[in-house]
Amino acid sequence: MPQNNSPKPSVAYKNNDTQSPDQRHSDKGFYSGFNKYVAISAKLLVGLLILWTVISPKDAAKQLLQIQAFTISHFGAWYVYVTAFYLITCLALALIPRTGRIKLGKDDEKPEFSNFSWFSMMFGAGVGVGMLTYATGEPIFHFQSNPDVIKGATQALNENNIGATYKWTLFHYGLTPWATYGIVGMALAYFSYNKGMPLTIRSALTPLFGRSTDGVLGDIIDIVAILATIIGVGVTIGLGVKQFAFGAFYISDASWILDADGQPTLTSLYIALAIVTLASMLSALSGVGRGIKWLSNLNMALSVFLLLFFLFFGSALFAFKWGAIGMWEYLTELPIMSFTVWPNDGTELGKSLFDWQGAWSIFYWAWWIAFAPFVGIFLCRVSRGRSIREYVLGAIIVPSLMCFTWFFLAGGAALDLELSGIAKRALVDADLSSRLFVTVQLILNSQLAVIMSAIIVVLLLTYLITSADSAILVVNTIAASSERPKNYNKMIIIWSLILGGIVAALLKVGGLGALQAAMIVGALPFSMVMALMTISLIKAFVFDHYKK
Repeated sequence: MPQNNSPKPSVAYKNNDTQSPDQRHSDKGFYSGFNKYVAISAKLLVGLLILWTVISPKDAAKQLLQIQAFTISHFGAWYVYVTAFYLITCLALALIPRTGRIKLGKDDEKPEFSNFSWFSMMFGAGVGVGMLTYATGEPIFHFQSNPDVIKGATQALNENNIGATYKWTLFHYGLTPWATYGIVGMALAYFSYNKGMPLTIRSALTPLFGRSTDGVLGDIIDIVAILATIIGVGVTIGLGVKQFAFGAFYISDASWILDADGQPTLTSLYIALAIVTLASMLSALSGVGRGIKWLSNLNMALSVFLLLFFLFFGSALFAFKWGAIGMWEYLTELPIMSFTVWPNDGTELGKSLFDWQGAWSIFYWAWWIAFAPFVGIFLCRVSRGRSIREYVLGAIIVPSLMCFTWFFLAGGAALDLELSGIAKRALVDADLSSRLFVTVQLILNSQLAVIMSAIIVVLLLTYLITSADSAILVVNTIAASSERPKNYNKMIIIWSLILGGIVAALLKVGGLGALQAAMIVGALPFSMVMALMTISLIKAFVFDHYKK
């Protein structure tokens, strides 16, 4: 990430006895140029989690699930309400004329990227792996069970449930998650480009805490952001390597890849993880201008190819018809869905709704929040020179529409195969991570299906690598406050190994369930940091643009 050369901010700070961010960076030794308090503390905390899972795997798996259950029970409503707060804030800032015109940067500054490149990077940064896993997997799941089915308003596996299927799917990949990313990017861009502060999480809290963010409090904020990033990306990689293993099986038909229950073996998952870890390390070492840029261009081209495949060989009419109905239901019911919390009231209906919301909506909100530090910094970096209104359009509206397109085309093909009876429950009974490959097998003959599966695996690999290497670079950016110290590349190698290690450890103790449990718990502290960032941004806008 490039250095920020904007002038220093003229902000009224408090607690002037604290150290400045530059003073907290080491000027010698291995951590020269880094904030060693942040870098070392984050590594120790992740290392302790890995050590705990290795020494006591059964106890770790049990404790993680217990902590997850406690978090959902006591903080599930917080996740629901706080993500709604992020969405309302982003939309309001864009719609209010005075704030909507505020430019992220100098008044005469022009955007660095064309609109097309900007939109493409926005989408690729956030949900590439999720699209490949969930574009077919989630609609098929909600076709069987969603809150409308649970309450008896629609019937499972019936045509009258397709609108509700899309409604809940779009809810998890639409405006709310992109606003979660967007509020972080907006705050970082404003305080970095408009106020001249370092491009790091702590800067966005300066209006609330003043110079306190330069010291221990700021270190804690950045440590929380790093931990959320590592765990959030870890879940993405865990989902990705599982789908990678399924893809390898459908391509090679090698029996050792799956166990007796039809799930990827730990060996196959570890081989896939090793490939992703090594490739992402090499890509991160090559820098943004080479490896990451090349991979981003490749996965965009392959993504368009895959969408065109479903457009021409899937069920286009089905997709357009039910996509329009599903989008209408989503938009009209978004306010209600955004503020609905189902408590476990002791009834069978209440427990079913509570369990569904914990397994889907709250899991997703935690996932997006955990991803927000690294996606937010990326959105900030590529959005300099844009107005707040342009930013909300490019960072929230357009990526949401791209996600909807994936679900309408890929998900529509899968739904039509089941509804028409062609699939004969092959998709319903398949593992969520394998449904994309099963869909391709149902559309094409065996030889063409193998070729298309191979293309999907390559696309998946590019998304996994770009997610991992971008996260590694962002973690280094947070710890180094946008500088590039002499041991920068060594830190990339260390963080690559740490990221691979945490995924490997959690996969061993409890598979994806352990990864998801760790994420739901780990995202909680950063969700509170994000709420304070949002309040801080509102305060800065009021003082800078309304009280002059």
